[in-house]
Amino acid sequence: MNGQTVRFDDVRERVRSVLAETDIPAEADDIHLVRDLFGRVRLCAPDRVEDEPHIGAELKRLAAGLHEALGPHGFPPDEGVLFMSAAMLEKFKGARFPIDGVDRAYWVERLLTGNDWWTVGDDPSPEGRAKRWTLFSVKGGIGRSTTTAVFAWHLARRGERVLVADLDLESPGLSSAMLRSDSRPQSGVVDWFVEDLVGQGDRVIADMIATPAWAQGFEGEAIVVPAHGRDPGEYLAKLGRVYVDGKDDPWAKRLDRLLQDLETRFDPTVVLIESRSGLHDTAAAAVTDIGARALLFATDSESSWTDYDILFRHWRDRDLAEKIRDRLWIVSALTPKDEFQYLERFRQQAWNLFREHLYDEASSSAAPGGGGVSFDLHDEGTPHDPLNIYWDRAFAAGAPLDRFEEETVDPAYKAFLPRFDGLIGGGEVR
Repeated sequence: MNGQTVRFDDVRERVRSVLAETDIPAEADDIHLVRDLFGRVRLCAPDRVEDEPHIGAELKRLAAGLHEALGPHGFPPDEGVLFMSAAMLEKFKGARFPIDGVDRAYWVERLLTGNDWWTVGDDPSPEGRAKRWTLFSVKGGIGRSTTTAVFAWHLARRGERVLVADLDLESPGLSSAMLRSDSRPQSGVVDWFVEDLVGQGDRVIADMIATPAWAQGFEGEAIVVPAHGRDPGEYLAKLGRVYVDGKDDPWAKRLDRLLQDLETRFDPTVVLIESRSGLHDTAAAAVTDIGARALLFATDSESSWTDYDILFRHWRDRDLAEKIRDRLWIVSALTPKDEFQYLERFRQQAWNLFREHLYDEASSSAAPGGGGVSFDLHDEGTPHDPLNIYWDRAFAAGAPLDRFEEETVDPAYKAFLPRFDGLIGGGEVR
């Protein structure tokens, strides 16, 4: 390598170039290039070929080429090949991605955090199950908690049975704002996760729900599952164990199991999930892995669009665009009133984001009747067509979420709620 610096962002292309110039023995079946937690890449192959002289020699030559190309991001040639059992290699299949231009070669990332952004789970809201909606943002402080509470109030008034789950565990303000202190339940989401690790999650789930005072007398019902109970107890100690994978289930599967248990017990028609903000694993699970549709809250700011660009680019590069785009809606949060130019700028930025990363290129395949997806800037009812929430002084001043009045809600949500009713009612927005 002659002392040349190889940066993390250059590694995948260097690996692809080395593989493209190498004949991978057919007898080796699929091979995997695994980047570990330190950013080093190692070649993994089936252990059944370890004692095959010809195959082993070819793989070692490949490892030597990777070492030369990757420097500190690779392994010495004598450590560059790891032979693994078929059972171990099988575990890669759910998290591997093909390497462009190379047959039977796959890329695998071993991550401490962020791994749940790499997959997209089942289609949202299968027949017979509650409709799940995740409220997500890359930045905090843009009205996500307020909107979750307003949605619950609005949907319960119109006859829905709504379950609200507070998953913003590091900043658990929603449930305490919605529930008066004397009506909070004994346990919360954090309690379930730590008790589930020792096999007694089912013993606390019945003590995790409460009803907001404003839901009394509504045609429908609202049920809140808070982040913690009325006495948080050793909250930080519990929080440090919340995201542990179970013996049999990764964290995202545990979250889905919690929601399924709640849905079985309380039979909601709609589930509202307030996600943690930012690009953390817990937010990823709530957006991609639990069969939910996602409202993406944004403001027309450089930092907001830059962060969403990181996320959308990731989905595009991992061939997840087709799976994720139909469950996303962009939300213009804190929209200035009577600012038409603001909304036009926001729409343009949202369109640029979706067009570059999640829409197909305009072509015959994207034409009506074709299999592609491509929308024009001013097409209504599309993922980039912003759902609009106006900035309002009453909510900005911290209006309490344990009671609502229509005259308080209407100025901020008069444009938003009718469109959201359309999404809930049948999803016919495209």
